[in-house]
Amino acid sequence: MAVGRGGKSLMGPLLAVNSVVHLIVLGLAGWSLDKYIDGEQDHPHLGGNPSTSFLLVFALIGGVIGACSLFAGLIHLRAWHSDSLAGAASSAFISWTMTALAFGLVCKQIILGGHRGKRLQTLEAFITLSLLSQLLYLLLLHGGMCSGRFGPAYGGYGTRYGGIGMTRRTPAVV
Repeated sequence: MAVGRGGKSLMGPLLAVNSVVHLIVLGLAGWSLDKYIDGEQDHPHLGGNPSTSFLLVFALIGGVIGACSLFAGLIHLRAWHSDSLAGAASSAFISWTMTALAFGLVCKQIILGGHRGKRLQTLEAFITLSLLSQLLYLLLLHGGMCSGRFGPAYGGYGTRYGGIGMTRRTPAVV
């Protein structure tokens, strides 16, 4: 396996899975929030408890930020340089933290109990799936920061561009 190709071969399918999960989360959270705003909390597929409104808002925010971070991931997948790695890793971390916040609200929703409709339970499951798949993606990106085996690695330019292995210094011309 070529240097840096271990992470690249996993990145494409993981980005595809993340994009599908984010679209489903956005669709379910958008529909549920629309029904919730219209006052249809007794809808058979919605239900909920006092934490539902917060869950829906943070699921939407996490889904939108996650979808936007996928663009940075696609750019990094295409360029595969340490320059694009920084942007992809930082946006993925922000996306993961927002999804973790939504997951905390999922836990609160389950603890409070009450009637939770099928679509709300499906949204909870997809938020959990999104949290785990984003964590995998984030670990893959951070593996690329630490090692050239999984990605372009910072400082991995060698001696030609003045990287870490530079041993000979040339005098400055005055």
